[in-house]
Amino acid sequence: MRTLARHVTLVTSLVLMLVFLSCKDENPLDMGSPSNVVFPTSNVSYSQHVQVLFNQACAFAGCHDDGVPQGRVKLISWGNLTNFPGVVVPGQPELSTLVISIEGTSVQRMPPNGNPLNQNQINGIRTWIVEGAMNN
Repeated sequence: MRTLARHVTLVTSLVLMLVFLSCKDENPLDMGSPSNVVFPTSNVSYSQHVQVLFNQACAFAGCHDDGVPQGRVKLISWGNLTNFPGVVVPGQPELSTLVISIEGTSVQRMPPNGNPLNQNQINGIRTWIVEGAMNN
């Protein structure tokens, strides 16, 4: 009887181990994005959402960091981002080159190498701009 109990315990342990190993703890909105930031549908915060996304997906290794950034646009702070006319046009994401660049509709999509931002992240940046592109 002890042998049967050991086998049951062993089999149960193996099944549980397989279940846990096969589970993926992934964000369904991620879809290969270079960042795991998930934006709300409203009240987007620059400091909690936009800058965190930029830190993970844009502002590193010479792309849009504090060195000599691509296109001279530094994405390391709200001040740097809004310092370039046209990059962010508060209230008008369709006129903001930031949105045009991350959507890749008429220019090379950013980031140019690797996975693009996911739709939640693009929509989040659009929402932040519609809401006034505040430094919040």
